[in-house]
Amino acid sequence: MSFDPLAILKGNGGKGDSEVNILNVAMAFSALAHPGINADRYFNHVSKLAADVSARHAALIEAGAADDAGAQLAALKHILADREGYAGDDERYDDLQNADLIRVIDRRKGMPITLCVLYIYVGRKCGWTVEGLNFPGHFLARIEHAGVRLIFDPFRACEVLEAPALRQLIKDVRGPNAELLADYYRPCSNREMLLRLQNNIKLRMIEGEDYKGALQCVEWMRMMAPDDYRLLLDAGVLYAKTGQGSPAAAALEEYIMRAPDARDRRDAERMLREIQGTLT
Repeated sequence: MSFDPLAILKGNGGKGDSEVNILNVAMAFSALAHPGINADRYFNHVSKLAADVSARHAALIEAGAADDAGAQLAALKHILADREGYAGDDERYDDLQNADLIRVIDRRKGMPITLCVLYIYVGRKCGWTVEGLNFPGHFLARIEHAGVRLIFDPFRACEVLEAPALRQLIKDVRGPNAELLADYYRPCSNREMLLRLQNNIKLRMIEGEDYKGALQCVEWMRMMAPDDYRLLLDAGVLYAKTGQGSPAAAALEEYIMRAPDARDRRDAERMLREIQGTLT
């Protein structure tokens, strides 16, 4: 059966979060930007990565390494970073290719979230507990085994980050008075991770005033996360930006019904009134 990106997004949209296949969805988002692409070779590549990581881990244990989180991370690092050369793209960080899984695999370069998706999927295929951390400004991954947790950065060749480095990272993003919060250590859900991945593309399209492209991105995101009310606001704004007043009003009306925060609702109501004024 051929790979159908839209069917993948819609199918995962109806699943519980734990059942969402992060590789399939990330590949679907990417394939939509590359019509006619043969996705099989990319899936085969990732399957081989997982098999090779598992074999490397077994070899480490056979050689006398302790069967702990460190050995699991060492196996991931050896195959993905050291052998395959996956690394962060410092030179062209904001390039859309860095949030596009197919181009990340082609180039072996990406942004933190895209690289984390790859590491997390491969680690989980090996049967390990690997999660994403929605750290402000820089997505991270965490691997856990036998009571030991290691936070690591695929963008920096799997560098392990202890509290001082994490504290400096948050200060770099939020300012010198910022401190670590417990929420930063909360595992990111599969949908949150995939939405953050696509948000990078959406925001860069908006910055480039490609509102039509950004709207298409949001519509694809809504297929995968139909219950995320926040996407309704994005859709409303972008429908308005592309001259589609009626769909914009409908999206904002639904957002107002579903948004739990009164201030958010007031802002949307003000925008809705402006749009409705153009429709009369």
